[in-house]
Amino acid sequence: MLSVLSIIIYALVVLIAVLLIALILVQPSKSGGFGSAFGGLGESVFGAHAMSHLSKLTVVLITAFFVLTLLLAVLSGHITDSGTESVLGSDVQESAPAEPGK
Repeated sequence: MLSVLSIIIYALVVLIAVLLIALILVQPSKSGGFGSAFGGLGESVFGAHAMSHLSKLTVVLITAFFVLTLLLAVLSGHITDSGTESVLGSDVQESAPAEPGK
């Protein structure tokens, strides 16, 4: 159950990351940047309040990205604690402590 949930969350994190990359590249910087490379495409498509809406959407997506990433960290901790999966794999064997030399 936890592994299926983690796969879904991983997919959401990747999707949000791709959306953030596209959204940040569309926003014009103070000197124009990549957003103005298409003739001010970002401003003309979204209207006069483009910067405020794009900035709000960026903050929402960044917040969702960090919340999902923290949730993945918690889920991976629960998966490794239960013994069903290991971060290092099943090849790792615990070794006994070395006996002191004579």
